[in-house]
Amino acid sequence: MTSKKQRVFSGIQPSGNLHLGNYLGALKNWVALQDEYENYFCIVDLHAITVPQDPKVLRQKIREVAAIYLASGIDPEKSVVFRQSRVSGHAELAWLLNCVARFGELSRMTQFKDKAQKGGAESASVGLYDYPVLMAADILLYNAHLVPVGEDQRQHLELTRTLARRFNNQHGETFVVPEPMILETGARVMALDDPTSKMSKSSPVQGSYVAILDEPDVIRRKIRRAKTDSGSEVTASPDKPAITNLLDIYAATTSRTVAELEGEYEGRGYGDLKKDLAEAVVEALAPVRERALALLDAPKELDDLLEAGAEKARGAAHRALGDARTKMGLD
Repeated sequence: MTSKKQRVFSGIQPSGNLHLGNYLGALKNWVALQDEYENYFCIVDLHAITVPQDPKVLRQKIREVAAIYLASGIDPEKSVVFRQSRVSGHAELAWLLNCVARFGELSRMTQFKDKAQKGGAESASVGLYDYPVLMAADILLYNAHLVPVGEDQRQHLELTRTLARRFNNQHGETFVVPEPMILETGARVMALDDPTSKMSKSSPVQGSYVAILDEPDVIRRKIRRAKTDSGSEVTASPDKPAITNLLDIYAATTSRTVAELEGEYEGRGYGDLKKDLAEAVVEALAPVRERALALLDAPKELDDLLEAGAEKARGAAHRALGDARTKMGLD
């Protein structure tokens, strides 16, 4: 008798342009999880609207993210792929958890502080402030055992764990307390123009990231212009953050080690590294780009697929939400 698979939940916002860091740090790893786990891969569009969005652009980006998920190798026969906003349980459970969460806990969330500093906390939406509770609802709604997270989301996942334990203590055993799934390979890809900052899909600087849908010549140009460090040795070290980043990207793209690459480029310069890295990235992303663009040419099929995924997700979410409502006295 086979044991029941553990459940994994993860999602990406449909804002900005999905980039090489999303592919290496998330999508490639998600694809590798499909046979071993029961996976729920979500397009978290409710999170996207915590900051102003152009509705027309958002609709297109939702489809774009779905197309990239599928083009990367996520199989809707093996994994549930859906839009967060098409499963009303996410918003409903978020409200129930809001009544368990503490104001002080949310006030300590560093990501809100960072984002609010840019536009001013006074003008930040309540949704942006409450984002971690919605994230907790996303995960607990499916009683996920594991959540693939990068360092920037560790604090939010810890809040999810806190809310699950608190709810269970107050109302009786209801939610699985999820564990972080730390994916080391390619987990942290830094910006091409600033190796001290993570590659961001919402960056206004086009040259800071390689978008998954970038044309090959655009990729080559961006990598050619990537920041480098002083000196000429192709080695990874704390005093060479830019070259370390390029080597990390190269290693994650080609499934080689940084040490192997350092040996290969011994006595060679940064120019050789960038030229070869660009070709490796072009080769890795080309089939994903071509498949995604083909899928985007059939928007109705994409929408139907997402709706079928949402139907499956609603079925899975119904039990946890119903249990939480009953335990709080609402049913």
